[in-house]
Amino acid sequence: MSTENLPQSPDQPSRKPRVAVVCGGRSSEHGISVVTAGAVLRAIDRSKYEVLPIGITRDGRWALTADDPERMAITDRRTPSVEELAESGEGGVVLPVDPANREVVYAEPGSVPKALGEVDVVFPVLHGPYGEDGTLQGLLELSGVPYVGSGVLSSAVGQDKEYMKRVFTSFGLRVGPYVVIRPREWTRDQAAARKRIVDFAGEHGWPLFVKPARAGSSIGITKVDDLSGLDEAVEEARRHDPKVLVEAAVRGREIECGVLEFEDGPRASVPAEIPATGSHAYYDFEAKYIDSTPGVVPAPLTEEETAEVQRLAVEAFEAVSCEGLVRADFFLTEEGEFVINEINTMPGFTPISMYPQMWQASGISYPELVDLLIQAALRRSTGLR
Repeated sequence: MSTENLPQSPDQPSRKPRVAVVCGGRSSEHGISVVTAGAVLRAIDRSKYEVLPIGITRDGRWALTADDPERMAITDRRTPSVEELAESGEGGVVLPVDPANREVVYAEPGSVPKALGEVDVVFPVLHGPYGEDGTLQGLLELSGVPYVGSGVLSSAVGQDKEYMKRVFTSFGLRVGPYVVIRPREWTRDQAAARKRIVDFAGEHGWPLFVKPARAGSSIGITKVDDLSGLDEAVEEARRHDPKVLVEAAVRGREIECGVLEFEDGPRASVPAEIPATGSHAYYDFEAKYIDSTPGVVPAPLTEEETAEVQRLAVEAFEAVSCEGLVRADFFLTEEGEFVINEINTMPGFTPISMYPQMWQASGISYPELVDLLIQAALRRSTGLR
């Protein structure tokens, strides 16, 4: 019988908290999630925490993965996968749905299951559906395991750009014009759905941005300059999500701001600016992660503008009842007003990503940022709070 989790005597130090870093997943952002996990694994203080790397394959299998950050990097413009890192092609990790038992088990066909020990906190670095959208958070709530980041509702709202904008509007935050094409609208009557978009363009002008309503990392987004590219853009968005969001272009500078939860509440980082992207039509996946288009940190704003975007970022965090961390994205219009585009409850989190860079410029290094997020998760209980 293992004595690892039995009460410790006064002479015996308690074990270090065990952190399960969960990455991969079933969304189109699988690869960048693995890249993020590599950065987090590299940054976690091993003298302070035990680490258990877990990957979710593209078909949804939970796998025990190698604790090898060097293999979790973008190589030759290609992102890594959990399938490449899994210790077995058949074995699976099981998290018990029992708040009284946090012990993770690993099982392979024909073998006796192996106990991997209790998990004290999960650090999910999944992006997109089936991870960032409240689904994983619901599983962890049922299991009674604390986790980094927002809860079920705020994760779901933060993933669905339509309802995110509806919440922002209800709290008085200004959003840009948009129209939503729901799955049944496009499949039942494409002509009517297309007319809605064309009428929207007639009111707000071209170009339009056509995107999956529940995806991130700028995947599946198309900038459409006229009617000729519309159908193809909708189908591209629908490859990632049957629900499509169409946004009017907002003329202005792209400004981002990070929010981090401290013991006394959320605080905002210095903001950053995403400059014109050169050969890229907009700040897409290639610009973010492959070509690493640099942001300007801190953003060249006045003191008043900086204070205002920081205030609005925290307000957006609170409006959606977020926890842990958020990156809030804004446009600063020519009239000097901030328009919120979206929040990301699990933003890009590689060291070159804007969220860690903004906190680095605010005086918090990447390893310190990882530690603060774990500590915030350990302070929270699961359940209603």
